[in-house]
This record gives sequence, structure tokens and C-alpha cells, in this order.
Amino acid sequence: MRLPARTRAESATAPYRNLIERIRYEGAYPTHERAEEITRTVLTALGSQLDDAARSELAALLPPDAARLLCSAPPAEHPLTGWAFVKRLSEETGRSLASTRWDVGSVLTAVPHLVGPAVTDRAIASLPSGYALLFGRPQLVQAA
Repeated sequence: MRLPARTRAESATAPYRNLIERIRYEGAYPTHERAEEITRTVLTALGSQLDDAARSELAALLPPDAARLLCSAPPAEHPLTGWAFVKRLSEETGRSLASTRWDVGSVLTAVPHLVGPAVTDRAIASLPSGYALLFGRPQLVQAA
């Protein structure tokens, strides 16, 4: 049985809608639209911080709309630490550091549910220090 075009399109966007709803719930955002706006901002900014291999691996496992966001910005020449990432987003959005940290965490803690722990670990390893906490993971430090 072949699905009508509208149903096929709805099926293709369901994983992205589910991601946004998870972020809305976890972040306690009042609307789907607000959660989607934050998701767009955070995933686009994160994509610019990842190296090509990590970005490609994450994008392959995310819903297509989320993957496009992740891949939409060119890679940064000098990736930012986790703290600098939050600070830059705060400046760009005009939101407080605390609100921005909440937004980033709300989005990035949803990602491991889609891509799994191994891919999440590799993405964190490809980033400068401070991102593990943003993904809801402990920040492990090697002894000197």
C-alpha cells in the first residue's frame, strides 16, 4: 500500500517534530515554536564548532531537518571552548548567560538520544574542553 504524498511528508518530518517536542519538554519551553527556534540556533552554532568527520557522523543520524541545521554554517577556524560557545551565543541572541546555558543544554542533551553514546563521545572528543557538560555528561580530565 502506497501512502498519500501528505502522509509520506508527515512521516519524514515526524522524527524532527519528536526531537523538538523532547527539547520543548526538557527545556520547559512554552511552545513548539520557541523550542524550534532554540534548536535552530544551537544546532547551527554547534555545527560550526565540529570538525568535518564529527559533523558528518552526527548529521547522518539526526533527522534530516536537524542535519541541515548542523551542516548549515561553515566550520570555525578556531573552535570555541564550551564556555566561550555559550558566551558567544548569549551575545548573538541577546539572552542572559544562564538562559543561553539552559538553551544549549536543552538541545544538546537531546542529541545523544538520537545518535547514541558512542557517536556522542566521539563528537565531544572532537571539540575543545567544556562541551561534555553541555551534552549532560561529566567532564573527564586526564591526570597530568
